Amino acid sequence: MQTKLIKIGTRGSALALAQAHETRARLMAAHDMAEDQFEIVIIKTSGDMIQDRPLSEAGGKGLFTKEIEEALLDGRIDLAVHSSKDMPTILPEGLVLSTFLPREDVRDAFLSPKYNSVQDLPRGAVVGSSSLRRQAQLKRLRPDLDVVMYRGNLQTRLRKLAEGAVDATLLAHAGLRRLELTEHVTCLLDEEQFLPAVGQGAICIETREGDAVIHGLLSAIHDMPTEQRLTLERAFLAEMDGSCRTPIGGLSKIEGDTISFRGEVIKPDGSESFEITISGAASEAEALGRQAGQALKAKAGPDFLVV
Repeated sequence: MQTKLIKIGTRGSALALAQAHETRARLMAAHDMAEDQFEIVIIKTSGDMIQDRPLSEAGGKGLFTKEIEEALLDGRIDLAVHSSKDMPTILPEGLVLSTFLPREDVRDAFLSPKYNSVQDLPRGAVVGSSSLRRQAQLKRLRPDLDVVMYRGNLQTRLRKLAEGAVDATLLAHAGLRRLELTEHVTCLLDEEQFLPAVGQGAICIETREGDAVIHGLLSAIHDMPTEQRLTLERAFLAEMDGSCRTPIGGLSKIEGDTISFRGEVIKPDGSESFEITISGAASEAEALGRQAGQALKAKAGPDFLVV
């Protein structure tokens, strides 16, 4: 019987807290535990504090995980709940991604109080996005749009949209679903044109390597298909040397024992892109991801990736 208070580390945004609460609820249900056996520990990260410039200029993905991982390593928390798409491909020594929750809808959503779709936007319409991938995909589809950087948490972006700061924005549908904000969605975007970010829609849990007690608790809520999909996608991203400065998309799917994947890399201005598809045994997910990344790098050429 677990008697020690379990400390769950998370960022303080509404979405991050919703993901931490979902993790706690799943653990409570799996082990018949009470809410007061857990403590949600909010940790402010560098990514939360930097609001004056694109994250790609400040250091990239690790900005949303560094301080949380420090708390995990020094024992202030027992597990950390993250959005998988925020996770660097290389973790600090002693930490592992031990658990994945069942993946949500991976698609991007189009939000606009004035227009029904990306295609309906007039020439010169202003679309805000903090994602270089979404910016590049928009410019590829509609080079006539004015695509601008658009920072802030989800609620801030919705408020700025309502105030008319931009004509439209794109957001992950999974986050809107988790916060019960889908009434703001104008339409969902086709994965063929807007391939999601690696890991989009998936919650991952980071723990200390060898922490048998915490790993034992988490094993009851772990989703193996999501782990296999994310293993492939993260191996692909690692081979691509993916940073926040390179627009990269990638999505894997599982049917039976087979896993399939499509990945792409796009120039930031949307003028050129390359893609790769691969499939094989789900048990070989990591090797398939590495193979896809190597093939796409070779296809795009050495000068394509921004490092």
